[in-house]
Order: sequence, then C-alpha cells, then structure tokens
Amino acid sequence: MAILVHQATRVLVQGITGREGRARARLMREYGTQVVAGCTPGRGGETVDGTPVYDTVVEAVEASGGIDASVVFVPAPLVKDAALEAIAAGVALTVLVGDRVPVWDVMEIARAAERSGTDFLGPNTLGVLSVGKGVLGMIGGRAESARSWFRPGAVGVASRSGGMTSSTGYYLCRAGIGLTTLVHVGGDGIVGLPLPAVVRRFQADPDTRCIAIFGEIGGSQEERVAEMMANGELSKPVVAFIGGRAATPGVRFSHAGAIVEGGRGTHAGKVAALRAAGAVVVDAFDELPAAVVKVLEA
Repeated sequence: MAILVHQATRVLVQGITGREGRARARLMREYGTQVVAGCTPGRGGETVDGTPVYDTVVEAVEASGGIDASVVFVPAPLVKDAALEAIAAGVALTVLVGDRVPVWDVMEIARAAERSGTDFLGPNTLGVLSVGKGVLGMIGGRAESARSWFRPGAVGVASRSGGMTSSTGYYLCRAGIGLTTLVHVGGDGIVGLPLPAVVRRFQADPDTRCIAIFGEIGGSQEERVAEMMANGELSKPVVAFIGGRAATPGVRFSHAGAIVEGGRGTHAGKVAALRAAGAVVVDAFDELPAAVVKVLEA
C-alpha cells in the first residue's frame, strides 16, 4: 500500500491554467496520477493538455464523478479561498503548494477542515509521492526523475524540508532501500498534516516497516512523534536526522517554522526526546541510509 495518494486517487488541480499548475499537472499525469479535472474561475470549458477545466470545484466534482484530492497552485493571497472552496465541496485532501500564505489564513483553513472532517497538506509543501502509484504536487520535478530516483519498498519518508524530502528518498534508494511514500509536511509554523499525523498514517500502513524522518529545529513536531513512541501509539521503528544543530536561539533556520524561541524546539531537545523514546537519531545526514539498513535487518 502507501499513504495519502494511490493509483485510484482522483485528482483536481486548482489553478491548472497557470504556468505552475499546467507544468505540475503534466508531472502528475506522466507519473500515472489520475488528474481528472482542473479549476480556474472564468476559464471553465477550456482544456489543459486534455484535462477539462471548470469554473468551480463543485462543478469539477459533479462533472468528473468525484474528487479525492485537490492540489492548489495559486498565489498566496488566493490560497485561503481556493482551499475553503475545496473543503466545502467535500474534497478529502487538499494540498497547498504555495508559500508565504498568511498564518491567519492557514488557521481559518484548519478550522474549516476540522469541522468538515477533511485534511490538508502544507502550505509551503512539495506534496506527496507514493512510489509507482501517484504524486500530488511536484516531488521529483519531472516524472522521469521521480521514476528513476525512487524505488518501491518498505520505508516511509517524512520531512519538514521539501528538498530534503527528495534527498532523503534519493539517498535511501541509492543504498538499496525501497520506499512506500514520501511526504513533505511543509515548512511553515502551522501545517495541516504535521509529522505526528503523517507517522500515524505510516503506522497504519501494512507495507511501511520503518519511518525515516528529516526533522529540524523549531516547533514541537518531532517531540510529539517521540511522545507517540513512548506511549505505544507508534510501534514501528523510526530513524531520524535533525537539522539545525549550529543554530542559536532566536535564529531562523531555513523555514518559517524552524525557529528556536524561549528554549523551545532546540536541536538538543528534539534529539534527546527521540532517543529516549527509542528512535535511532544519526548525527550526520549521510549516516541515515546505513542506519535504516541496520534497522530493517534487525
């Protein structure tokens, strides 16, 4: 199996008529994802590379016979309205690729998703890729790259860094380790599916035997994963690397959500919490593949 996207996932691309929407819809289709519709207000009736475009999400849902996931490629000021439209239409998963989305907008999206019982990934995410099954967003950049970089197997990858989501998967596969799904949770302080939510899905996936995490300073996502391990909610082995070792309190490290404030979210604290819970935490990123191999062999 895999998580979040499968061969049968029916996908809508909001903003498909824009440059990014058009290019990434092509990546998704060429990788095998079922992109069944696009949506751009005022462009209904057009097609993009054979995909029909509708003015509203509701029209796309009704005309296509159902949508499982929507990937949103619109400018940051428009993300909230696009996400709320998808949520109101009953789309189970909305992927918010855009960055610099106002935090108050994300909070409103989160409230709407909670009320409706739906999920959203991001914002500021490259998306999710289930190896050989489908991709939502832009992991891999091109379908050819995604097919050559990632091989199927038993390790789930989750990261707060987009580039390191791909890099973690790439180097694991170069070491002979296959993957189930790669998930970039997003680099902002508030995201729809943080690391704990993603590893919970890996825990439920029968094909995922081990979870590889690229974490970083700031926030409490990694500590919450450690709590899940400590209380028995997460029993599958976790191998992690935490970036930001050299950062000092008050210094942002790469992402909006990667900032140490008031002694919370430190590198040392995250490493200690994960190790105390039983995770394998490596000191250097290039040690991650060998650590995963050792865990799988055990």
